[in-house]
Amino acid sequence: MKKCERDWAAAYEKPIPLIAVVGPTGVGKTEIACFLAENLNGEVINFDSIQVYKHLQIGAAKPGPEELARAPHHLLGILELHEEFNAAKFVELADRAIAELHRRGKQPLLAGGTGLYLKALLHGLFEVGDVSEIRKKLKERLEKEGLEVLFKELEKIDPETAQRISAHDRVRILRALEVFYATGRRFSELAREHAFARRRYPCLKIGLHLPRQELYRRLDVRVDKMLEAGFLEEVKTLLAKGYSPALKPLRSIGYRHLIAYLEGQVPFEEAVRLMKRDTRRYAKRQLSWFRKDQEIKWFRPEEKEKILAEARKFLDTHRL
Repeated sequence: MKKCERDWAAAYEKPIPLIAVVGPTGVGKTEIACFLAENLNGEVINFDSIQVYKHLQIGAAKPGPEELARAPHHLLGILELHEEFNAAKFVELADRAIAELHRRGKQPLLAGGTGLYLKALLHGLFEVGDVSEIRKKLKERLEKEGLEVLFKELEKIDPETAQRISAHDRVRILRALEVFYATGRRFSELAREHAFARRRYPCLKIGLHLPRQELYRRLDVRVDKMLEAGFLEEVKTLLAKGYSPALKPLRSIGYRHLIAYLEGQVPFEEAVRLMKRDTRRYAKRQLSWFRKDQEIKWFRPEEKEKILAEARKFLDTHRL
């Protein structure tokens, strides 16, 4: 091994080079990931927090049969709808998948829009110990008191964290509270100390972007295509099988809107309007998250050859 190769490898806990395709929903990440997999002898690891669940296909915008035939995908449709999933669990499963791909001589490629999952994989999470009992009690309180009460509690305990997350973000509200009750310290304080300073893997981050109005137009069209493809029937089938509308995956964009329509809360046209609006808002939040990352190299989705050249250059300088 040359000295320059030893130098970069020594800087990381796991010297396996990764390539991640990031960006807002609907921008074309799956296509680029498949293209890179075809040209780099790679396989794709999903880091989308909804696509990890079974039974959600159209509304989760999972890769279809043609895309799966182009490139094997991992961590896709692996959980039942009632199972909990978080960044720590993602890191555990992704580490295994990366090690297996590396053992087989395959290039690990990551694709998704859940920025925290990728950040945790590359830089780790702070440890707080066993919080199972605290988590159980908080979930009991959630059922009895409601999310609004718990969010107001978080605002008093840790206003900095409360300001950074949505009052409807059940997962992050519970996580911040369980960290506080497990450690006696605010989530925001621990996050600052940790600062995601660990360097677990070297990673080239390929960001995909479009002019905002073009992206929003694409998202509106995508919602229409989902509905044409049978999204409403997919939701009806899930409810008919007895899945509770309160399950976290069914509270995600699209599913919750169509459930509201089926329960008679809103007319169909209003459900579709709200679905499109909230999809655009979600894409905006994703862009805001990724724009803060100075390591991301940005491309338009059609710049495939430029993206491939950047990936090859990265791999050439990160060979063991």
